Amino acid sequence: MAHDRRFRFGIQLSQPLAGLSWAESARKAEDLGFSTLFLPDHFGDQLAPIPAMMAAADATTTLNVGALVFDNDYKHPVVMAKEIATIDQLSGGRVEFGLGSGWMKSDYDESGIPYDAPKVRVERFFEGVEIIKGLWSEEPVNFSGEHYTITGLNGLPKPARAGGPPLLIGGGAPRMLRFAGAHADIVGVNPSIHSGAIDGEAARDGAADRFDQKLEWVREGAGDRFDDIELNVLVFLAQITDDATGVAEMMAPLFGTTPDLMAEAPLALFGTEDGICETIEARRERWGLSYYVFQGDALDTMAPIVARLAGN
Repeated sequence: MAHDRRFRFGIQLSQPLAGLSWAESARKAEDLGFSTLFLPDHFGDQLAPIPAMMAAADATTTLNVGALVFDNDYKHPVVMAKEIATIDQLSGGRVEFGLGSGWMKSDYDESGIPYDAPKVRVERFFEGVEIIKGLWSEEPVNFSGEHYTITGLNGLPKPARAGGPPLLIGGGAPRMLRFAGAHADIVGVNPSIHSGAIDGEAARDGAADRFDQKLEWVREGAGDRFDDIELNVLVFLAQITDDATGVAEMMAPLFGTTPDLMAEAPLALFGTEDGICETIEARRERWGLSYYVFQGDALDTMAPIVARLAGN
């Protein structure tokens, strides 16, 4: 069934909102019309995603929960499958399962987890996805790969939904985006972070012209199922302002681009409320992009946009 491309909005929080508990923060996001509360999956100053997801789900009734995205290298796929299935079951099917191959080099360096070459991390991730989806099926899993071996394991408990929660795969490079097109329910179209840190080239890779190319890679991987995929973007800059030109001129050097390209970049939204709504509508028309996730500090700022567009 083709995706209806209705707008949805998520919020990414690392900690509770200022002055609120974690449960109150989740309820506020739900009350403002956000579809999903995401956490990052890093080793710095943030809540651990698994328990925080469960607490947020327990504090709400309709809010989906997830990580944007889990790093496949931080947990064995058997452990990840069991923990996510448990949260999905206990929450009544409110998990969105985001998984990636890992990118933040400082996490690996500080933890001592080997930061393997991108090819190795990506292929290990491919195996992880196959194992997790297998464990969420009705049959025991037998898998023998380069990185994992699973022998006769029936994944229990099963998730609330047959086959498991929606799979969100984010990526910025051709191989990941083609794989996401072939396997994901939700594709997060991201800058490619080759250096292992967010730098000028990563910022430049979020420009509109690069986004056009990335969507082509998703299409190549998806084939006939492209229309079934929900397309997602994480917005790094969200600001309501009467001076969009001034914001573009100020931010463009930080992103290694021009003001015109800055204004078009999917990872940025700035302007008046009406202007931002028009931009979001135009990006859906151009790319089919319908699922926006904002950083936590933009929750109140973007609440009027969510109120106007969610579900439309």
